[in-house]
Amino acid sequence: MSGFLPGMWLIVALDLKQRVRGVAWNVLLGVFVVLVTIVTVLLVLATNAWADGGGGVFSTIVFFVLLLGTLVSPALSGNAINGERDAGTLATTQVTLVTTAQLVVGKWIAAWLTALAFLAASLPFLVFAVALGQVSAATIAISTVVLAIELGVIAAIGVGLSALLTRPLFSVTVTYLVIAALSVGTLIAFGLGGAAVQSTVRSTYIGVDFEQLDENGLPPGGGRPACLPPQTSTHQTPRFDYVWGFLAANPYVVVADAAPGTFDATGNPRDLFGWIAVGVRGAQQAPELETTIDDCTNWSASGQWPPGDHETPKEIYDRTVPSWFVGLAIHALLGAGALVWAWRRTEVPARRLPAGSRVA
Repeated sequence: MSGFLPGMWLIVALDLKQRVRGVAWNVLLGVFVVLVTIVTVLLVLATNAWADGGGGVFSTIVFFVLLLGTLVSPALSGNAINGERDAGTLATTQVTLVTTAQLVVGKWIAAWLTALAFLAASLPFLVFAVALGQVSAATIAISTVVLAIELGVIAAIGVGLSALLTRPLFSVTVTYLVIAALSVGTLIAFGLGGAAVQSTVRSTYIGVDFEQLDENGLPPGGGRPACLPPQTSTHQTPRFDYVWGFLAANPYVVVADAAPGTFDATGNPRDLFGWIAVGVRGAQQAPELETTIDDCTNWSASGQWPPGDHETPKEIYDRTVPSWFVGLAIHALLGAGALVWAWRRTEVPARRLPAGSRVA
């Protein structure tokens, strides 16, 4: 068979025909559409999307597709190669003109296209969210492309582990564990790491001596009120700024941080992408270890203290650095490494076979 693409697409076509012909696959897509419909209706009702725009609906549907991809793709790709070996059909394919590279890449593309079917099934709901307004073209394009890449990475990890491990059930389980480590494990590492590394914060409070005020709440003779002696206290604060890098490897953070942030007039994010991105970027900031609250200096005769100098989410977003490209690079290297490993373990003639594996 001349050329790389014909052999690869032959494997893709065969693999997809095996999946699509099954009743379970159609049922799975139908259940997914029903779930997305329910989620969309509830979001529209809960967020008043008709008036506020569809940014929250769009971002939530994208995350829902990613969630379904992390749940379904490992089951479809985690036995791509060892399942063929277990059934005795892998050796039959390898004695044809199909090369090992064509076989591995074809299995990966087929698993990736299967995962992308969920994205295709959600397109009507994404279009509905865009029609509600407040969703920029950049957000639509970038979030969709990054989501597709993340689904491809998950498929690559599953195919790689299916070649490395001999038992399909074990390889599927390990694939789930790897995805769980990226999705949930990074959050656990971030939380525990920040709590384990703490610094001491020294706080000083200077209050007003209200006993020196007259019956009208004013200082005798006008002027400034008497101040109480400064009171100093200390407490421990977690240092999430040391461990925020764990979140860079989270696929949900990658998708959210890659999408351009959109904010309303008060500086608050318009969608779930923005809130997650602001949260991750806010974790980059080191806490103030020396704080002073001087209510005496800020006292006014009206009894109203001036508002504190607090940053808006947009200001935090604008002055911090994105991390999505680091996480995307990590995922791309992980997926590429898994495919290369799968190619090396599946290549024939094999110098050594794992114990218990069959040839034909």
